[in-house]
Amino acid sequence: MNFQALTSRLAGALSFVGITLATGAAQAVEPFVVQDIRIEGLQRVEPGTLFAYLPIKQGEAFTDDKASESIRALYATGFFNDVRISTEGNVVTVHVKERPAVGTIDFAGIHEFDKENLTKALRAVGLSQGRSYDKALVDKAEQELKRQYLTRGYYAAEVTTTITPIDRNRVAILFAVAEGPSAKIRQINFIGNSVFSTDTLRDEMQLSTPNWFSWYTKNDLYAKDKLTGDLEHVRSYYLNRGYLEFNVESTQVSLTPDKKDMYLTVTLHEGEPYTISSIKLAGNLLDRENELTRLVNIKAGERFSAEKLQAATKAVVDKLGEYGYAFATVNALPKIDQQHHTVGLTLQVDPSRRVYVRHINVTGNTRTRDEVVRREMRQLESSWFDSNRLMLSKDRVNRLGYFTDVDVITVPVEGSPDQVDVDVKVNEKPTGAITLGAGFSSTDKVVLSAGISQDNVFGSGTSLAVNLNTAKTYRTLSLTQTDPYFTVDGIKRITDVYYRTSYPLYYYTDTSFRVITMGADLKFGIPFSEADTVYFGLGIEQNRLRTDSSTPQSYKDYVAEFGNVVNNVPITAGWARDNRDSALVPSRGYFVQANSEIGTPAGGTQYYKTDVQAQYYYSFSRGFILGLNLQGGYGNGFAGKAYPIFKNYYAGGIGSVRGYESGSLGPTDKTTGDPIGGSRMVVANVEMTFPLPGTGWDRTLRVFTFLDAGNVWGNEGNSNGANGLRYSYGAGLEWISPIGPLKLSLGFPVVRHATDKYQKFQFQVGTSF
Repeated sequence: MNFQALTSRLAGALSFVGITLATGAAQAVEPFVVQDIRIEGLQRVEPGTLFAYLPIKQGEAFTDDKASESIRALYATGFFNDVRISTEGNVVTVHVKERPAVGTIDFAGIHEFDKENLTKALRAVGLSQGRSYDKALVDKAEQELKRQYLTRGYYAAEVTTTITPIDRNRVAILFAVAEGPSAKIRQINFIGNSVFSTDTLRDEMQLSTPNWFSWYTKNDLYAKDKLTGDLEHVRSYYLNRGYLEFNVESTQVSLTPDKKDMYLTVTLHEGEPYTISSIKLAGNLLDRENELTRLVNIKAGERFSAEKLQAATKAVVDKLGEYGYAFATVNALPKIDQQHHTVGLTLQVDPSRRVYVRHINVTGNTRTRDEVVRREMRQLESSWFDSNRLMLSKDRVNRLGYFTDVDVITVPVEGSPDQVDVDVKVNEKPTGAITLGAGFSSTDKVVLSAGISQDNVFGSGTSLAVNLNTAKTYRTLSLTQTDPYFTVDGIKRITDVYYRTSYPLYYYTDTSFRVITMGADLKFGIPFSEADTVYFGLGIEQNRLRTDSSTPQSYKDYVAEFGNVVNNVPITAGWARDNRDSALVPSRGYFVQANSEIGTPAGGTQYYKTDVQAQYYYSFSRGFILGLNLQGGYGNGFAGKAYPIFKNYYAGGIGSVRGYESGSLGPTDKTTGDPIGGSRMVVANVEMTFPLPGTGWDRTLRVFTFLDAGNVWGNEGNSNGANGLRYSYGAGLEWISPIGPLKLSLGFPVVRHATDKYQKFQFQVGTSF
């Protein structure tokens, strides 16, 4: 080959960038009109996909530049390892070699993470099964795996990636991880702190050195985002105590050579505490200066507190929100005197524009009708925005008990500066409940019961309960219907028809004694305020007492005086106040109710009984809730009539004093020793609930510890005393299951009496305490 021909061929190869001409000519291709385009080498990629990226089109002119552009475009798709273009006559042929596809992604040596979660993390960086293999993407995925381990403190973790070709032009990717030890925080030091001790500042941090709970909290593992949050907590601690000059000057994180231990050193500048010299409101106060000033709980001469300042600005913003100013802002403008260490505060108020609500939109209610949610809304459409009513509306929807989560969001209306929409987003929960109960006593007795109910029937907000209780001690057939909006004003109607058979002595005496009760009652609930409801009701029932030779003497005496059949026409009155944030999983607020029942002369009994219950909930930390429950009952006869023995109170068991058999506490019959209940009852429960370890902040699955106390007393002449209160303690698990709230408890009596009946393990579906 002569020098001229070699030079020409090199020039053609360089200018053509990988284009091979079928004619074998060394020179550049003369432009021509493309009559046809052929594709060779496709396996998985659809021809239509390739043509979509190919800049050469049929009927257009083919040139060297078009060829080079086509090659670059097809390489850029990431689908191909090799791209060549050849021509024959007016036909262009595109030769491609596809990149292998990712067939499988697997992990080896993984113990700290769930493989499914790691697969999701790799998918987030672009590596997933079925995609084209890309070495750069695999390297990126490997770095992501290392980053995941760094967040857990595994600084010695090593990741080895193996690529194995498999059939059908695919590859198998294996990430083998040598996790190594996790680096624990062995020491946290502060430099520059003289006012507050290092221990005090450590208490403000989430990160900590290893302790008894580190296996659960993982707070002994370093994470950059955790440290950033902790330093903000330390900053807030100083600012809430007046140290305006506080500053974190540096942070140093040291890792030992074996990558097992970490040491954190924080250098800070405290400065001097500042006192408030003056505080005033400025801006547009809407002629409500006195009212807004009373909301500012800060006085001149006090030590500066960022927390108090934030609370004051929020109180002013919330008050303006009640008057329709949904976008009000309050900015604190400080005037600092460094020489005297004082600060003057000016709260600049900007109410912005007053707005009214255009639409209220309810979303997420797959079963519940819109009207069920809307009738609880105290913020109305086409009325001025009111932040207080909006919060009240959210609480009322929460108290329905139909939803696991309720969120209320204010959305500005585009193009209408004086309008907002309110979006109520709910998350439905199963409202049908199968009520199950079981317990295992020290003598291996098994207690079983069952019932079924359906709240929110067909999404209407009406509840219907058909209770079929087949327990040995308490058999029930009842139908209860509750209409919370019997009238448009919110009057509630409760209708109950029932047939009950009670065997109160089943566990203690081999007896056929039982009480058969059949009846019906009608009750109305009248709301007197947003949280208060008053109840009135009337009922009619018949009680049949079937005795035998082994029946306790107290029951025999009652039958001898009043007969085996006792009719009763009671009237009831009650009051309830519900201020809880949720009826399903309350975390704050209280619930109080009181009910009175009077047996009228229209029946064969004349008595009165009063029941009182109070519940209080307080969340002192995220997910940690303190619950208090106190309930009591008192009954007596009048007009010369004895208190009906079938109206006695019973205590013991889940929902009462756990650790004791159900209904076993209280007076016992002198002749048989059987519990017979009493006319007076007190039960108190203290419960601390917190998230189940490993579930995050899941409100539907929690563990709890408890302390219970209570007993029953009576004035029956044929019974023994109750011997004071009974106490128990223990722990348990609470789960909002698909069939209703489930509680399992393990209880232990504090003081043991020889006549007490114990039942350590108990569970029940459908109870609060």
